[in-house]
Amino acid sequence: MDPLLVVLIVAGAASAFCWIASLVTKDTSWVDRLWSVVPVVYVWIFAVAALAAGENATRLVVMALLVTAWGARLTFNFARKGGYTGMEDYRWAILRGRMKPWQFQLFNLFFIVLYQNALLVLITLPAYAAWQHPAPFSGWDAAFAVVFAAFLVGEYIADQQQWDFHQAKKAAGGTLEPGFVTTGLFAYSRHPNFFFEQAQWWVFYALGAVAVVAEGGGWLNWTIVGAALLTLLFIGSTIFTESITAAKYPAYAEYRRTTSMLVPLPRRRGAAAPQTP
Repeated sequence: MDPLLVVLIVAGAASAFCWIASLVTKDTSWVDRLWSVVPVVYVWIFAVAALAAGENATRLVVMALLVTAWGARLTFNFARKGGYTGMEDYRWAILRGRMKPWQFQLFNLFFIVLYQNALLVLITLPAYAAWQHPAPFSGWDAAFAVVFAAFLVGEYIADQQQWDFHQAKKAAGGTLEPGFVTTGLFAYSRHPNFFFEQAQWWVFYALGAVAVVAEGGGWLNWTIVGAALLTLLFIGSTIFTESITAAKYPAYAEYRRTTSMLVPLPRRRGAAAPQTP
């Protein structure tokens, strides 16, 4: 059986589960709870298919191991923030309050459940390209694997810095100026964890592209749609999240003026020194 068909069957089951669970529990964060899990399953489906067929599967096994490390880190960070304890994403609650019930249910079905589950398939499809083009593992593969790992470490550091700030804020009674983290990697990007998250999936696309190029294709192929749509999702989500933060913290306007949104860059001229918790 074509491994892509297996992936689509699993994705259909995941979508049905998220939709039914959201109706039963009145909680729309079920996709969030699967976000770090199903991509790992999808990539291993492609890797196992290559191994079972006796093909050169080194590249796919490396891709699967990298995504497994990505999933383990993201699952850990999501779990320690209470993501698996029934806590719904606060942004969905805000949107629910702005929509009529039937509008929110349509949004839940078509965007939260179907679109995001489809996106989780799309970002893993460079592994399908690697399965279709079982070229030998090369220096390009090794280089991109190292870059992926570096971005993974960067995301871990950013998440840890954010976690440390919020723990200090909690210990201070819930108030710690300026109200959000501005130090460490956050002195160069307002969302360095978001940047590293997207960057990893662009590198994952590059790993699939290496296989295509090795067999006579070009660096640009249709599986790039996953990384591109993920970036668009993050940009839209970041803009919405920042609108909430800016309404809550007056100092956020200056931070937004002086600090890059995603790509880590030096602070703009005239920026105030970051405040240390």
